[in-house]
Amino acid sequence: MLENILVLNKVNTKTKIAIKTLIAIGLVACAVGLPQIVHLFAGAQGGMLWLPMYLPVLIGGCLLGTWWGLGIGVGSPICSFLITSLAGNTMPALARLPFIIVELAVFAVVAGLFSKKIADNKWLAFPAVLLAQLSGRLAFIIMTAIFGVVSNFSVATVLSQIQTGLIGLYLQAIIVPLIIIGLSTLLKREKHNDR
Repeated sequence: MLENILVLNKVNTKTKIAIKTLIAIGLVACAVGLPQIVHLFAGAQGGMLWLPMYLPVLIGGCLLGTWWGLGIGVGSPICSFLITSLAGNTMPALARLPFIIVELAVFAVVAGLFSKKIADNKWLAFPAVLLAQLSGRLAFIIMTAIFGVVSNFSVATVLSQIQTGLIGLYLQAIIVPLIIIGLSTLLKREKHNDR
């Protein structure tokens, strides 16, 4: 979505990369910080209930597209793991890290596939987020079915976690598209005002 707007504004390549980099860094920072805030107020179960890391990743995919979204999806859990390891409270846990990397990567890629279309029709943010959520959760189940024996995860445990996180998924299925629609409207209004 953002790429289309930057092209319409005739922004040069160097500036586009700088803008996207700053946004991506901000979204990764949010993906690291939001879970800490949720855990502070909602306890250890808050992360599994509200799924705060997913929100910035979904926004990144819809806003920046597949490749930048993929970077945010992969980078967010890795940065969170590294930063929280230094603090002594590792999130996500090492055993869960590969699973969440794949899940968030799928979230971002699927949402990112809609990015250019969202620029033309902002309402496509709703199906983009829903398909991203379904695909990411399915990837999590498949990863568990394949590698669960090695990591002590069972499909039943994952299905229980998915059920616990449904409220977070439902809220994000509404909140993320509304954020994307708001940003699209704002950015297009600024383009219209520049004329």
